[in-house]
Amino acid sequence: MADFLLIHGACHGAWCWRDLIPALTALGHGARAIDLPGNGADTTPHDQVTLAASGAAVLAASTPETIVVGHSWGGFPITAAAEADPKGLRALVYLCAYFPSETGLSMVDMRKRAPRQPILEAVQRSADGLSMTVVPALAPGLFYNDCTPEQAAWATARLCPQALKPQAEPITITERYASLPRSYILCRNDGTIPPEFQDEMTRDWPRDRVHELPTGHSPFLSDPQGLAALLSRIAEAG
Repeated sequence: MADFLLIHGACHGAWCWRDLIPALTALGHGARAIDLPGNGADTTPHDQVTLAASGAAVLAASTPETIVVGHSWGGFPITAAAEADPKGLRALVYLCAYFPSETGLSMVDMRKRAPRQPILEAVQRSADGLSMTVVPALAPGLFYNDCTPEQAAWATARLCPQALKPQAEPITITERYASLPRSYILCRNDGTIPPEFQDEMTRDWPRDRVHELPTGHSPFLSDPQGLAALLSRIAEAG
């Protein structure tokens, strides 16, 4: 059975995997989640949060047998971890996530390449310019559009400010990152990262490495059993 490490997206924390972890363990897998620097219960000041530190947090929680799943913005920290030490983990899974299509790009660069950016109207910058939050009234439509009202309210209440610095930092990728197996899970009803942009990002990927779910941006809440089953199949495929 596989060992999964779950990495959250922007403004989220380890809490968002609440329903997926038991779904994976019910299938016999190991599963755990962490808070990235500055998110969830981690108290790193936002001016000290970097992409490298986020990648280091992923590596610190991984083993050479770990399949690392990165959601949304979490695609960049897991890529940074793989580039820093590809032997420190087993494989990467991008869950409706941004990932660098070439070296020298930041997550902000990748987001700007999308044909539309639904999240922009919901973003509020902090007075010091170091972080951003999501307008609570707009979060359900962005992140939880196919969740129950109870799930959406539970998750929205737990959203936290997101450090902006690491999302604007360019990442370097080489054959070190490219040496690892990687898979992508495209969410066809995503309200945050346009599905057509997910298609574009994965256009050159081997077709057996691109999978789909008919869900919104947060299948770990709206369909944890379906997501767990798909991750299990990805793990079995190697």
